[in-house]
Formats: sequence, C-alpha cells, structure tokens
Amino acid sequence: MNKGKYLFTSESVTEGHPDKVCDQCSDGVLDAIYEKDPQARVACECLTKTGVVVVAGEITTNAYVDIPKTIRGVLKDIGYTKSEYGIEHETCAVFVHLEEQSPDISQGVTEGSGMHKEQGAGDQGMMFGYSSNETPELMPLPIVLAHKICQKLAEVRKSGELKWVRPDGKSQVTVEYNEGKPVRAHTIVVSTQHDDIPYEEIKKGIVEKVIRPVAERWMDDKTIVYVNPTGKFVRGGPYADAGVTGRKIIVDTYGGHGSHGGGAFSGKDPSKVDRSAAYASRYIAKNIVAAGLADKCEVQLAYAIGVAEPVSVYVNCFDTNRIPEEKIAELVRKYFPLKPADIISKLNLRRPIYRKTAAYGHFGRNDPDFTWEKTDKADVLKQDAGSLKEPDKTGDEVPLDA
Repeated sequence: MNKGKYLFTSESVTEGHPDKVCDQCSDGVLDAIYEKDPQARVACECLTKTGVVVVAGEITTNAYVDIPKTIRGVLKDIGYTKSEYGIEHETCAVFVHLEEQSPDISQGVTEGSGMHKEQGAGDQGMMFGYSSNETPELMPLPIVLAHKICQKLAEVRKSGELKWVRPDGKSQVTVEYNEGKPVRAHTIVVSTQHDDIPYEEIKKGIVEKVIRPVAERWMDDKTIVYVNPTGKFVRGGPYADAGVTGRKIIVDTYGGHGSHGGGAFSGKDPSKVDRSAAYASRYIAKNIVAAGLADKCEVQLAYAIGVAEPVSVYVNCFDTNRIPEEKIAELVRKYFPLKPADIISKLNLRRPIYRKTAAYGHFGRNDPDFTWEKTDKADVLKQDAGSLKEPDKTGDEVPLDA
C-alpha cells in the first residue's frame, strides 16, 4: 500500500463520446438479440466517423434483428439528433458486415462439444476485478467522481438546464491521498461539446451546475478546476474523433486502479470470459472487501479457450488483508462461481441488460440488474474467516474481529 501523500487521476467520458457511442451500439445490438434469443453468440464491434456507423463481427442466432434500426435508436437516445453534432440518427449511413461464430470456437464453448464436455471459456485470457473501501460503492474515489460528473453533464443537457451542452464530453479527477486514503480533490477537468457561446458562460454553468453538485464535499479553496482548457469545443462527436468499440476499457473498470487483462466488454455475450469473468472478479473482490477481510482487493481469473476451470485464481490485497491471502484464495474457490457456465447462471447474465453498462462504468452502479455488485457472500466469508488468526506487529495472534 502506498505510504505518505500522493496524487491519483482517473477519467470518464460521456455517452456521447465517439468510443462510448460505439460501445453502446455494440451492446444495443447484443440486447436486441438477447431479447429474442438468450442463447445467441454475439461478438459485435462498431466504428463511427462523421455520419457513418460500421457494424462488424460474428453473431450466431435464430432471431431476426433490424440492426440499422437498433443503431439509429441508440444514436437518438444519446442525443445525436443534429448533423452539426457530428452524426445524426435518421440520415447517417449504417454499414453491417456480420458472419457466424467460427465453428472451431463454437465447439469449445458449447456444452458437450469439443475436447471438453463442459461449457468452456470463449477465449483464453486473464480478467481482473478490484474493490476498495474508500467509497460507499466500494470503488476508488477518482473514477466514482469522474463518472458522476459525466452523468451530471448528460443530465443537465437532456433536461435542458444547460441548453448549450452537446453530447460529447469528458471529465478527469485527480484525488490527493494520504496513507492510502483519499483526502481531497486536487484537480478537476471537464471538457464538454457546446453551442457557439461565450466561454465564461460555459465555465460558470459547468462549475455551478455540474462540478460542484457532484464533488463539492471533496473540494477546497486550493482545488484546481479546468473547464474546456482549449477554450472551445464546438466540433465534437464522430466529426472530431473516430470512435471504436472497446477503446475505453479503463473508463469501463476502475480508472487505472488495479490491473486490466486487456479485453473489452461491450458487444460480447457472457460466454466470452472477457466480460463474464471480469464481472465475476469484481463480484469476488467486492465481497472480500465488504466482509472486512481487506481494505483493497484485486482478483485475477485466467482461462484457456474451451476449458471450464480457470487455470489460475490470484488474490492481491495490497498489504491491507486481515487474514493471509492464500486463505482468502481458498475462500474464493469455496464460495464463488469460477466456471463460465456457473458464472453466467449465478449472475443471471443471459438477459438484455448490457446497453446501460456501456456508459459511466460497469462497476460501482446501484442497479439491480448489475448482479455482480451484490455483497451477498460477505457474511459467509466473514463467518468462515472468523476463526482464523493473523499475526500483528508484535508477533502475537490477533482475532480477525479484534
């Protein structure tokens, strides 16, 4: 665990950011298919540039979905209703290039097929979950504040409270820590696409209506605030930047705290462990912290394609654990689902719940559909660990609840 004072920064982006547009389009396609066929195999990627969305990937399903209509609906909901914003939902071009999942992959994922009879992982790879007790969400404070600022930015745009705000935007929050605990907001950055109006009006509106309602309790007279630091952000959206699915994986997770295996989430059905095992890892880490076994926890799960059992389970508590990490790892194997089919069943992942995960983070959200955020294993973990001892600094054994 870090000692002394240090700064840590995380960023978020609004639902109108081009990369997030693509994440939501990809998960919009997944949800549309899952509404009709929850056994479908979906790997859907999107790209956007001025006036265009390209949809590509591998989808195996018996359902029919009007994909261009789905994409246009996502764009409209986000607020891309004028071509001057960078794309317009009714008149944009939507190109679709989809094929079926490779049969070589399918046989490894389908129960009873391939070399192993259980449902195996949809790919090799390692997935991480993280949790910290520094916020009620059991998430790191910088990413929590960054997400909430972006959510507030969208709220004042859609409600009309700040009529000049356009869909694209970003936030960045730097938090000062002392001995591993957050103490204040050091720097807050907000960049929002806007109508062509005076800069001072923009800055005043963002500070008063967006930043302070979210972060004021962490701000002091030394907090640095930057609003649209270039001075102008009229041209935005896909006009200013191409967007691609899966290019905001740190925004999607923990803002740079913990580790990341590299796999994106959006557009992938839960047979892909990139998504389901990342959710399971968060579920495990959050319950470990909620049980009081550690103040911070990172869990890694790793898989071989077509194989159900993980090849490794790793727990790192950053020296904040109250019982040995190897004991925590034993509890993980004892109480949590680790095989892909078990994860999907326990977390009830074959539902059309994914589009709303695709903006403002997949973790730390108070939504009943986010089943990986439950702390329903905390009590049993605490009870099972209660008889264990740990050495204190004098070498004497101290009960966990001492």
